[in-house]
Parts: sequence; structure tokens; C-alpha cells
Amino acid sequence: MAQTLTRLLTHIVFSTKDRRPWIRTEIESELYRYIRGTLSNLHSPCIEVNGTEDHLHFLTSQDKNIAVSQLLCEVKKSSSKWIKTKGRELRDFQWQDGYAAFSVSESHLERVRRYIARQKQHHKRMSFQDELLQLLNKHRVQYDERYLWD
Repeated sequence: MAQTLTRLLTHIVFSTKDRRPWIRTEIESELYRYIRGTLSNLHSPCIEVNGTEDHLHFLTSQDKNIAVSQLLCEVKKSSSKWIKTKGRELRDFQWQDGYAAFSVSESHLERVRRYIARQKQHHKRMSFQDELLQLLNKHRVQYDERYLWD
């Protein structure tokens, strides 16, 4: 084949350090726009982004030339710097070190997009910890729970 053709749909989840409620309502939509812009600059368009005060999810069409670890490093680094400019009380903001990333089939894209869009309703019934464990088990990701909650 003369060219490289990909469609890498990736659902990514990560939280604030110690799941502190840093993502206030008043900065939330601007943060999501900022993350969308960062992903666009990384040639990995954001399909959906949403979350709660202590974690977020995004679904991206990941560029073939960037590893998921590099993508997350750039998103976390740039958004962390941005958040720290949004108020004195946010100057100590941090994301958790890790993340979870799941491949998404094109046939499940709309279902995952809706799931992310409905995060606030979803978390009226389920904690972030339970949600993450459910996602890890659903996708058969092996983990040691001692290291999930930094």
C-alpha cells in the first residue's frame, strides 16, 4: 500500500491528583475547549470531552504518528498550565500521574460518545472509582488496585 491509513478511536480517562474537585463549573466548558484545541493541534480531533469536578473522559481520533502516552503527556501538561492561570485557588492544580485508554470500535463510537456526554448524570449513581473499575474489567485490562488511586 502506498500510504498509511488509520482510524484509531481512543477513549481516555484520567483524574485530578487525589481526585480533588478542581474542575469547577465556571472553568469547565473553557477547559474542554482548551483540551479540544490541544488535541486538534496534535492532529487527533476530539469527538467528545466531558467529566466531573475530579476527572474527565475524552474520545479522540488519534493521529497515527503519536503514541497515546505522548498524547496524554501533552494534553495534561498544557491543560495543567492553563488551569493554573484561572485563579489563585488553582495554582496547585495537578492531574494524576496515570490514565486509562481504551480502543473503541467504529460500531461503538456513538455509544461511547453518548456515555461521555452524560458523565454528570452517570455520576449521580456511580463513583469515579466504581466507574473506572467497571471500565477496566469490561475491557479486560489487568491492574493492581494498590496503584490506581494516586
